[in-house]
Amino acid sequence: MSQNDEELQLSPSETAAHNAAMRLAGAGKGEVAAKTQRALASITLGFELIVVVLIGLAIFGLSLLEPRELGLWIAGGMALACVLGLGFMRVGKVGIWIGWGVHVLMLATAFILPMSLVVSLLFTALWVYCMIKGAQIDRGRAAYYAENGISG
Repeated sequence: MSQNDEELQLSPSETAAHNAAMRLAGAGKGEVAAKTQRALASITLGFELIVVVLIGLAIFGLSLLEPRELGLWIAGGMALACVLGLGFMRVGKVGIWIGWGVHVLMLATAFILPMSLVVSLLFTALWVYCMIKGAQIDRGRAAYYAENGISG
């Protein structure tokens, strides 16, 4: 067996960190079908959580709505949607559908704060890429497991 054929061996602490990260992302033990897609979706929604709060704070700070506090309610509502999406990422495709809803809401904020359209389009493009690439990786993994008789 050559050196290139050896499987990567993780230390116990690396293995524990990897397993914890995969569980938190909803990609722990269980179905093989959408592990990578859900992990990528969790990462994207996690970063987006910060951005939606900042968009809401900008709406509040610029007094774009009357009453002014409505910007804070928008920030809280979109942040709650992100947290729910992250929480439901383990439940089939529920978290992913909530994530799509978050992106629709982000795009809608452009009617209130036009500059948020730039950020919303960037995150929506990232979300679409993660959904497509994650599904592609998951299909490849499932085919590899089926071909080699490995259970996921």
